[in-house]
Amino acid sequence: MHRQSLKRIYWMVLLMLFAVLLMNGTVFGASKQVLEAAKVKAAPAGLEDAIWNEATAIQVPFEGKESFAGQKAVVATKAVYTDEAVYFLFKWKDPTLSVVKEAWQFDGEKWSHQKGNEDRISLLFEINRINNFATKGCAIVCHVPQGAPNAKDGKFGTTTAAEKGDLWHWKAARSDPAGVADDTWLTQISDKEGGRKSDAGKGGDQKNMTEDKSAPKYMLAPGKSLAKNDILLAAHSVEIPAGTVFKAGDMLTYRMPKRAEGSRGDIKAESRYAGGGWTVMLHRSLDTGNEDDVAFNTRRKYNFAMALFDDSGDENSYDSEVLTLEFK
Repeated sequence: MHRQSLKRIYWMVLLMLFAVLLMNGTVFGASKQVLEAAKVKAAPAGLEDAIWNEATAIQVPFEGKESFAGQKAVVATKAVYTDEAVYFLFKWKDPTLSVVKEAWQFDGEKWSHQKGNEDRISLLFEINRINNFATKGCAIVCHVPQGAPNAKDGKFGTTTAAEKGDLWHWKAARSDPAGVADDTWLTQISDKEGGRKSDAGKGGDQKNMTEDKSAPKYMLAPGKSLAKNDILLAAHSVEIPAGTVFKAGDMLTYRMPKRAEGSRGDIKAESRYAGGGWTVMLHRSLDTGNEDDVAFNTRRKYNFAMALFDDSGDENSYDSEVLTLEFK
């Protein structure tokens, strides 16, 4: 009886210790790098605001996958927060500004898509615990069939309905000109489709093409202006009038960013490409009140991972290891 009592006490102590660690926000299977978000009195007014000096940057290493295999990248990352919102600042080298995203070009006789994709950076947080995410990161939500030639044939999502992720996706051509990062979330994959879903509301982009897909359908509306990097916003477009004359070399946006509304428009973005590199700021309310967003509690820690895309599709990326976000 005495031995059984000691055993019972031993397990009770372990359970109590585990509960204390959870209440203190301990992250199990935590990452090698910790991003400390500094508490600031006022929100950063922009990319060069002196308030960023209050945060310490960490140099996050990225490993190339698929066509980038064997290559490496580094993103200098900072974070600050106020009572209402959290702000991230990213800086990385990129010798080329990539915002083409298959833009239309006229050769004097016909329209055709230009070769080229866009630059991007994404962050994945857990809304509900994703099994093994703390140790394996984004690799755990990328499901590639055995024997598939590359990751393009895979599906992105979780393995169970209980697991849930919050995906922030900044896109140089499709979201940034509209001043946002695309806000999406991850759930269970199915036999027919992946688990990436758009947040509630409106946003994303609209394809600019005729019904037969042979030419653009929209152009800049009178009195409107092109957005950053000469991107045509969907809200600033008008259907091309019959008889409109174009000259050789004229270009029109193919993937027109749409105005983000509701939960899908929660993540605001500001960026600059200069000197052979990107500087990107993303910010969002600590708690949006939306079920498709992670709710940040500044007394807790959060695992997250990032991916970088250099003029590439989803299958070709640079991936980070899992990091821990800690509010100081």
